[in-house]
Amino acid sequence: MAGVVVCHGSTAVRERIVLTALGVPALAPVRAAASVDELVTLARRVPPTIVLLDAHLPTPGPVEAIRRLRAVPSQSTVVMLAVPGDEIALDRAIALGARGYLAPDVGRAELAAVAAHILASPGVPGAPGAVPHDGLAAAHAHGAVASAPTPVVARVELPAQSTGRDEVSLTKREVEVLVGMSNGRSNAQIGQELFLSEDTIKTHARRLFRKLGAADRAQAVAIGLRKGLIR
Repeated sequence: MAGVVVCHGSTAVRERIVLTALGVPALAPVRAAASVDELVTLARRVPPTIVLLDAHLPTPGPVEAIRRLRAVPSQSTVVMLAVPGDEIALDRAIALGARGYLAPDVGRAELAAVAAHILASPGVPGAPGAVPHDGLAAAHAHGAVASAPTPVVARVELPAQSTGRDEVSLTKREVEVLVGMSNGRSNAQIGQELFLSEDTIKTHARRLFRKLGAADRAQAVAIGLRKGLIR
């Protein structure tokens, strides 16, 4: 077992988390997957120590991903990448062995804290993705993982006040541009899909960056996911 696999359906978010993970030496090697099939293929080659799994992974979805991971001879620790409103999906994932959750815009310090405590705690035999709850308790104290420990796995609680939906108001066009960014489209490609010029797309992008307080595309997509503006 080695390193981490970042499995997320959004190209922008996936690439951002990979870059963040590359700054955490304990997580090397860092690999990426965009689908359940890619994740399972990577896990069969070299089982990862940690899997960061998108709670909105396209069909067959994150729950099926965890089921397939359980069939791989490993004890990878699964941590979900989730936003407020994902409680039902997270409960199902936790029941199958996921250990907790992180926001898609997780920072390097948070990721390092989670990695340190997961790597310091041996996996629980027969329960892939689970580690003794005291190992992640310290990470929870750093604000990295939301959990209320049970004997084996962490129950996930997402604070309702963190959605921030009413804090940002994007126009329909700005949301469409943000969705395009989340799918890894270039400004030119988004313009073609929306029948707008590339300069117009850049204008919408600058406006939504300003409204979200984002420095770049990846951060804008991560904030949009966290606030529930896009899925």
